[in-house]
Amino acid sequence: MSAHDNHDHAAGGSSHGSVKSYLTGFVLAAALTIIPFWAVMSGGLSSTFATAMVILVAGVLQLLVHLVFFLHLDRSSAARWNVNAGLFTLVVIGIILAGTMWVMWNMNYHMMH
Repeated sequence: MSAHDNHDHAAGGSSHGSVKSYLTGFVLAAALTIIPFWAVMSGGLSSTFATAMVILVAGVLQLLVHLVFFLHLDRSSAARWNVNAGLFTLVVIGIILAGTMWVMWNMNYHMMH
């Protein structure tokens, strides 16, 4: 058995994606990069808000493409644990950011008044 066999012998027992899934992910990721780039560089959208929305939607979709096609997060048990760990990380980061912003605002308010 060579090191390049595509079986369930990867770390943690998870399999790698196929060439087709990687190419699909690459094409989607490239398209989701080109679309906001075009929106900004051409100025083709009617407003700044519309451009910002295109960038936001393309960014969220690109995040999902990367999670599914490159990190192989699906409905399996192992993937659910990874999603739970990712959500916990986002909650902790949110708490840290909110707490930092609150402390900085509070310090600014009390030092300036």
